[in-house]
Amino acid sequence: MTSLFLLPPAPLNHLLAQEAWARAKLAAHAGKIARLDAGVLAVNWQVTAEGLLKTAESGAAPHVVIRVRLADLPLIMQNRERAVSYVRIEGDADFANAISQVSQSLKWEAEEDLGRLIGDIAARRLVSSARSALAGARTRRLALEENIAEYFLEENPMLLRPEPVAGFGREVGKLRDDIARLEKRLRKLDR
Repeated sequence: MTSLFLLPPAPLNHLLAQEAWARAKLAAHAGKIARLDAGVLAVNWQVTAEGLLKTAESGAAPHVVIRVRLADLPLIMQNRERAVSYVRIEGDADFANAISQVSQSLKWEAEEDLGRLIGDIAARRLVSSARSALAGARTRRLALEENIAEYFLEENPMLLRPEPVAGFGREVGKLRDDIARLEKRLRKLDR
């Protein structure tokens, strides 16, 4: 289950229209209703006979309820493979499985959609530039994180590395055992 089903039906239908296998998988559940419940936001979608989605009537009973916390949405967007660990699913298992398979496999091909608007070459360059910018931003973010961690570990030690902490724990345990042995010896000497 991924963030794709957090979108309104129109963008999802755009993606579904490009994938016949996904429409066929959903069409097998035509008429069924899925509810996405994000706490403050709840949306009901109904599967059409063509395998597309439409907004379901608000009073209709859902066949599947997908519960997700809004706070988990960034985590879901970052890692689609682990998205299912952030949601709770209730209801028709076959329908839920179909939704999960479709949502994990649907991908937006931005280059293809932009190509229709501005031409293939311009779209390829624009998408390539956007990917490069994102990769550069990721690299800078990681470098900043490493610099901050190094500062707090080495120059202004407010953090500790795991090995020294574990070593300290071992030394404290050894000292505790030594004190216990010494106490036993002292008790023997008192007798």
